Parts: sequence; C-alpha cells; structure tokens
Amino acid sequence: MGYWDLPEGTDCVQKTWITTKLATALGLVGSAYHIVAFQPESALAAAQRAGTATVTMAALGAVFGMTTCLSAQARDAPDDPINYFIGGCSSGILLGARTHSIATGTSACLGLGTLAFFTKVGKMEGWNISSPPRL
Repeated sequence: MGYWDLPEGTDCVQKTWITTKLATALGLVGSAYHIVAFQPESALAAAQRAGTATVTMAALGAVFGMTTCLSAQARDAPDDPINYFIGGCSSGILLGARTHSIATGTSACLGLGTLAFFTKVGKMEGWNISSPPRL
C-alpha cells in the first residue's frame, strides 16, 4: 500500500512510516553522492557523514508525515493542501533547528511547505509532470 492509497487524516502511523522510509532512502542516496563527490579522510568519517545525513532526512520525513496527518485531523479538512504546507514547513523548521540557523529554518519552511502544497494540489488536479510526448 502506498502513501496516496491511504485516506488523508487516517492511519497516521502508517503514513508516517511510509514518509520516513522514503526520506531515509533519499538520505542514503544523497549521502552516498556526497561521499563520492567530497571524499572524506577515513572510513569512519564517511560512515559518520552518511549516518548524520540519513538520520536527519529520516527525521524530516517522520515530522512531515506525522504533522500532515495530525493537521488534517485537527483541522477537520483532510484534503486541504494547507495540511501539506504545514507538514513541509514543520520539516523546514526542524532543519533550521538542526543547523542552528533561523535563515535556514525560515527558507526551508517556505520552500518545503510550498513544494508539498503544490505536490498535493497537483495530485488532486491530476497534473502530469512526466508523461510520454504526444505525437
């Protein structure tokens, strides 16, 4: 069962688990590219860098999934894209806290919130971003 298969505002634990798994996978892939591009001095430094990036991404995914679901329940508006903005913004705030930077937190809040908002709007309206060309 996928993320979009579950109704909004229900089964928050399952939705959070799905977003956490996806974010963890993205963290692993991103940290692998970072280690290849900027080679660390030792294997221990590489493992530490990969672990830090992966755990941070997993936390962002978990915060997004849980906040989005709880926002849908609290606001009693399950299909409102604002829930996704709130979830993305809360993930951005966590990123700002992680980096000890208000500027990072603010910009990540706005950026991730906007991205999540338009992802939900696109899903609701049937936007097709990658489709085969029309002949």
